Amino acid sequence: MNVRKRIPIVVLAVGGLVLSACSGGGDDSDPLETLDIMAPFYSEVPPEEDDPIDEALSELVGHDISVQWVPHSEYGDKVNVTLAGDDIPDVMVIEDKNQSFVQTAEAGGFWDLTDYLASGDYPNLVAENPEVQEATSVNGTVYGVYRARDVIRHSVILRADWLDNLDMDPPETTDDLMEIARAFTEDDPDGNGEDDTYGMINIEWPAAIGTGSPYDAIEVWHGAGNVWKDEGGTLTPSFETPEWKQAVEYEREMVENGYLNPDYATMAPEDWNTPFLNGEGGIIVDVQSRASQLVGLFKEQDPETFDQYVALAGQLEGPNGTYSMPTPGHKGILAIPKSGVQTEEQLEEVLTTLNNLNSTEAQNLMNNGIEGDNYTVEDGVAVRDPERQDFTDQVTGAWAQLGMNVAGYNAYPLAKETEFEQELEDLRLDLQSEDLENAVFNPAASLVSETYTTNGVQLDTMIADARIQYIDGQIDDAGLQDVFDQWHSSGGDDVLAELNDLYSELD
Repeated sequence: MNVRKRIPIVVLAVGGLVLSACSGGGDDSDPLETLDIMAPFYSEVPPEEDDPIDEALSELVGHDISVQWVPHSEYGDKVNVTLAGDDIPDVMVIEDKNQSFVQTAEAGGFWDLTDYLASGDYPNLVAENPEVQEATSVNGTVYGVYRARDVIRHSVILRADWLDNLDMDPPETTDDLMEIARAFTEDDPDGNGEDDTYGMINIEWPAAIGTGSPYDAIEVWHGAGNVWKDEGGTLTPSFETPEWKQAVEYEREMVENGYLNPDYATMAPEDWNTPFLNGEGGIIVDVQSRASQLVGLFKEQDPETFDQYVALAGQLEGPNGTYSMPTPGHKGILAIPKSGVQTEEQLEEVLTTLNNLNSTEAQNLMNNGIEGDNYTVEDGVAVRDPERQDFTDQVTGAWAQLGMNVAGYNAYPLAKETEFEQELEDLRLDLQSEDLENAVFNPAASLVSETYTTNGVQLDTMIADARIQYIDGQIDDAGLQDVFDQWHSSGGDDVLAELNDLYSELD
């Protein structure tokens, strides 16, 4: 909103001078002419002002949209600098619920959107997955419209030719997975007469617990919860549940039996595909997009037989029930600073604009581009023009970052090159729908503990390191308990108390 004075959010937060929703006067009540947005981009170069997408979106919403594009690698620093300055945009992409954002939001620097989004007045902003919206909140208060991502992504990816050679079906349970891992290790799945294969391929996971590792998935499948578990209204760390111990014993059994690659604790993440492609290992537990990636790599090797090597299974039933591990389901939020949008009337204009940016037409513009220019529609799917790839890269690497899609993604899906790739895509969507019914969300995702904000990485890494040491046989049950005790004395008890106090206050 280009005619109002911007007051630095940091000043508002520290000085307690936050403008109320109904404050203002004079220019503060001017209607929206230009919506200023700050957002990251991943493309090689950002879109130019008034590029075709900008013009089409501005026409769609009825006023100019002006985006300040920031390279993703610099975006976090740019957010902090912007919040401390005097030129605050009307809308900001906030990628992380970090301490700076939380403090600013709770001090009143961003609009509380909880009631607005729940009102139904903005139907395209009504969350398809309320659990995800709750997770983006700060202790139950919603400060932005989240940028939706697939809620279910994890799967079991297997060598289809090995399953066929051994007359085995894809796994449905964790017991099935163990048996397939055994067979892929011991029963000569490639038929070459050599003892040169193993079952599961794991890597040195680059992050701590609760970050989507194969270990996290197996623990959720066993019923350990997702980082935290609600036990009678009280939050308990998942690693202190009997189900978690059962899961790491399962993982340890795989290592002891030689069903994992020997370098599972040190293999670089960028090498994860290599043993699968080379016929050394036959199972990867990871996001479904890796299956498509592997299909593409096999296709490069042999376009005639590429469809014979990759099978996809959903998340597995464990010994204690059926539980699926979801992703966070979002990549941050679009938040509305109060220093730029100073009255409730202006806020409603911005929300109306965001509502329009979630329409099907807008989703197609931000994710596919301009129909008839860089893509055409054939049989209900988008077919991209390879000669317009540079423009498409700007669409997918920049404009798509404004996509929220919280009420569902309705843009044209992309055309697949072959029938097999389309079948794999259809299976992926079916598995997502099926596994969503059993998703176990982190009950503490919305909660902000002061101790965890400062010490959480160290505490999580402590447990992640102990998990690998236990699976590898470097420590026993007593050693594992020693680490748990250290976690409690190093700040874990404070985190427990703070989160449970906040948890008790949630509706």
